[in-house]
Amino acid sequence: LQAMSDIPGNVENVRKLLNHPAFDMRNPNKVYSLVGGFCGSPVNFHAKDGSGYKFLGEMVVQLDKINPPVASRTVSALSRWRRFDETRQSLAKAQLEMIIATNGLSENVFEIASKSLAA
Repeated sequence: LQAMSDIPGNVENVRKLLNHPAFDMRNPNKVYSLVGGFCGSPVNFHAKDGSGYKFLGEMVVQLDKINPPVASRTVSALSRWRRFDETRQSLAKAQLEMIIATNGLSENVFEIASKSLAA
């Protein structure tokens, strides 16, 4: 619930929750709850400064090293980037490009991210 909050700047609270003792990046349900919940916040995920997209990009790269199927499911939150306004399109697209440029990226994540860019 904290991750889905529409309190402006909530991305910093979500970053802190990553270090909470109850959170485990290796547990897919906890990732979906925290990261997926955050992506459900129109205020913070789609923040004009791009901080929500940047957070998701960082999480996808980290998750890809631990659990590529979870990372590929998570990156899909950026797949609708063309529906955003021009500023947000640019910020979301930059995160997809950053993800694709990551060395050692799994095929799962590469496929979803590259298809999202091509769509």
